[in-house]
Amino acid sequence: MSTYGYVRVSSADQNEDRQMLAMQELKIPPERIYLDKVSGKDFNRVSYQVLVKKFRPGDLLYIKSIDRLGRNYEEIQNQWRILTKERGVDIAVIDLPLLDTRSGRDLMGTFLADVVLQLLAFVAQNERETIRKRQAEGIAAARARGVRFGGPVIKPPENFAALVRQWERGKLPLTGLLEQTGLKESTFYRRLRELRATKKE
Repeated sequence: MSTYGYVRVSSADQNEDRQMLAMQELKIPPERIYLDKVSGKDFNRVSYQVLVKKFRPGDLLYIKSIDRLGRNYEEIQNQWRILTKERGVDIAVIDLPLLDTRSGRDLMGTFLADVVLQLLAFVAQNERETIRKRQAEGIAAARARGVRFGGPVIKPPENFAALVRQWERGKLPLTGLLEQTGLKESTFYRRLRELRATKKE
């Protein structure tokens, strides 16, 4: 039997130290701790998929809390079933000892564990949807205040139209035009479309 730990944070700038510390306290070897820095919306995660391939019947997987496993109600339950029923892996949720497949294997214990798992999976997905909703509302409110997202708008120089005419006549190579305007090629073509659209009006 081998013991593994799985750690997940939603983005590269989030800190996984608390989860890592919990794994170290359980004396899990560093090479058996797998980390993903990605959303919990599904299980298409590089480290997680590598970990699943390592599992053998009787192995034990530790996770800090159920939302570290995932944040999709149906996917969490499905993945739990695959690992415990099909792969024969035990799972222990550190923050909730009731969710430990090594204990409570009788009918009542299994029932309680299933109920708790469904409840926590629901909470995990609900939290994810709430976060996304707040982010969308925050972006909408910022835009309403005039906040612009993305990089700064690069305006072409005043002689842009004249330079374009030279380029169209073959008197100025594209590289020379980009150098004189200070625009990237993609930006140049965007400004060119805008210029031509203005002429048609």
